[in-house]
Amino acid sequence: MRTQVKGGGLQVSLSSPTEPVKHVQLWWKVRIDPSWNLLGDAWERAYGDLQWAKPDPRRVMPWYFLASDGQCVHGYGVMTGPSALCAWKTEEDGISLWADVRCGGMGVRLGSRRLPLCTVVSREGRLGESAFQAAQAFCRMMCPRPRLPKEPVYGFNDWYYAYGKNTAEGILEDAALTASISPRGGPRPFMVIDDGWQGDPEAGPRPWKAGNAKFPSMPKLAADIRKAGCLPGIWYRPLEAAKEDPGPWRLSRRPGVLDPTLPDVRSQIAGEVRRLRQWGFALIKHDFTTYDLTGRWGFQMGDGFTRDGWSFANRSMTTAEVILDLYRCIREASGDAIVIGCNTVSHLSAGIFEVNRIGDDTSGKEWDRTRKMGVNCLAFRAPQQGTFYLADPDCMGLAEAGAIPWEKNRQWLDLAARSGMPLFISVRRGALDPDQMQALREAMAIAARPQPVAEPLDWMETLRPRRWKLMGKTAEFEW
Repeated sequence: MRTQVKGGGLQVSLSSPTEPVKHVQLWWKVRIDPSWNLLGDAWERAYGDLQWAKPDPRRVMPWYFLASDGQCVHGYGVMTGPSALCAWKTEEDGISLWADVRCGGMGVRLGSRRLPLCTVVSREGRLGESAFQAAQAFCRMMCPRPRLPKEPVYGFNDWYYAYGKNTAEGILEDAALTASISPRGGPRPFMVIDDGWQGDPEAGPRPWKAGNAKFPSMPKLAADIRKAGCLPGIWYRPLEAAKEDPGPWRLSRRPGVLDPTLPDVRSQIAGEVRRLRQWGFALIKHDFTTYDLTGRWGFQMGDGFTRDGWSFANRSMTTAEVILDLYRCIREASGDAIVIGCNTVSHLSAGIFEVNRIGDDTSGKEWDRTRKMGVNCLAFRAPQQGTFYLADPDCMGLAEAGAIPWEKNRQWLDLAARSGMPLFISVRRGALDPDQMQALREAMAIAARPQPVAEPLDWMETLRPRRWKLMGKTAEFEW
């Protein structure tokens, strides 16, 4: 291993011509004050459990952490786009950075190449700045070149009322509804078709070649969505294997998943993404890649991104490099379409995708889930909005009239709309009364204009902040 101070950071690289390597540890001998409060990030989406807490050696903090000494908030992390999966741990006498360089679950075989692992950076807090301002500034330092769209991203997604039971006719009705409640003269809202449009992977052909019987013509549907006044968006699961996919293309431990280290697989994915764009879709939401590659959700990872004992076909690449290559493949094939990453690795998405889902699914049926995944993830990942990407906090959903108490869902809608982040709604047509529809119109009008990022004011005290600074004013919620 070699380290070099350069460009304001500590560059870490690794060479191992003969021996496979699994992990690298860097250690800083320093006393950690037990009175400090620390905030870490999450591997991919967050799962409603982000919080400021006292130092704990059992705690794994992926990518970066913030440290409050009671006067200032300091930042320690790695630059976005590293070639290793990096996480921090603290103990009484020091701080360690663990870099997972495995290829899947086995040691990477670097051969003759020297691998740039990561660049470690830090930021000293300043008196007078809030913890949130310090967090924003540090995120900006870690990602100097985010890829951001020119206009706000907002609109409708059918998942939280249809849950896959969608049709082309229903999508067009949703598009008409969305256009009717969106402001005229501003950026057009998106109508995102979620899971349910594609073919059956067990039937043989790749399910992304054409729509199923409920979706007879995807190019026509995209054109009709535009005629209705919206921009068409679509959901896609690139690594799901279909019956026609050859056996050697699949991961050995998970035959239902394709191995993206194979050139033929990447070529197929690129072709599918280009087809979605050629059909006319202006937004592509790709999903499930982290789970498909690792067999784990983010909350199951801890300090083990995936289990030991398996590898990708190309043993010379770290898992982080595999993921980055896949993301770049999707990004390049998407052309001028906006890309949303869902179930994507945050620190590897930054600078590649315009939009990234920052939390696990909210709900159109369960308020407790929306409160947990929506409010917590929006609050604690808000510093990434505009610094890493547009941070998508997920939808305000309503599967049926009364499925979620309106006094609760209205608050979530209000927070999401005024957060400065992408706003997507997902409601069953006819489930809202005229007053509730008016609330949607007001929310869409706000989301269609650039807004300052929402700042949680009591986030050091609770997992679900109630007091916020929104659009320059203080607001309070009863979750």
